[in-house]
Amino acid sequence: MIYIVTGVSRGLGKAIAECFLKDGHKVIGVGRSHSIDHENFRFQKCDFSDRRGVEQCMKNEDFTSPVTLINNAGILGEIGRISQKETFDLPHVLDVNVNAPFQLIANVYGNMRKKSDFTLVNISSGAANRAIPSWASYCASKSALNMLTEAFYLEEHELGNTIRAYALSPGVIDTDMQGQIRAASPNVFSSVEKFKSLREDGMLVSAEEAAIRLKILLEQPFDGTVFHDLRMLK
Repeated sequence: MIYIVTGVSRGLGKAIAECFLKDGHKVIGVGRSHSIDHENFRFQKCDFSDRRGVEQCMKNEDFTSPVTLINNAGILGEIGRISQKETFDLPHVLDVNVNAPFQLIANVYGNMRKKSDFTLVNISSGAANRAIPSWASYCASKSALNMLTEAFYLEEHELGNTIRAYALSPGVIDTDMQGQIRAASPNVFSSVEKFKSLREDGMLVSAEEAAIRLKILLEQPFDGTVFHDLRMLK
């Protein structure tokens, strides 16, 4: 099995890569930088905000063994109410959170010798199903990611390709994104105190714990359920 993990520079992406490397798997990390040193690790530099770069990423690979693509890289975007923004960041957030992952899917899946050896994991969010004031771009991007994931899965099964596809909500993880959220002004983000208290009360999930839960899920037989919340996984 080859695992392709995006956003490996830090946080959840790095934890996922290290988790599978520890089990002896080959991992291809995709991102702007990395700090992983392992004989089974290969790095592919790619900035997900660069459309031309994304179009070429992994395009010339030839996959003869099973592949699991884990699209983890993502951005929150600018925290603020739509009516109070001087510029709207939705195009940029969609490029990174939606367009880039699906371009990578096209590149990797298109190079699979056997389509049914493909597993897709898109890291989504609970915000895909629940609007959060001042996170409009992020919520919209994760909703789009969810629907595209399910559509891709259904389309391929219509063609007889028994792929596995997941859109996962990982929970509130202790990453740099949470630091960005806690730094927001209450004047533009009404829920900032809630996120501060999550950390103070020890309610954040570590990136390492989330990676282990993801591994446990992938080890289970796939029953056709695309949407999962890792917090519910025992």
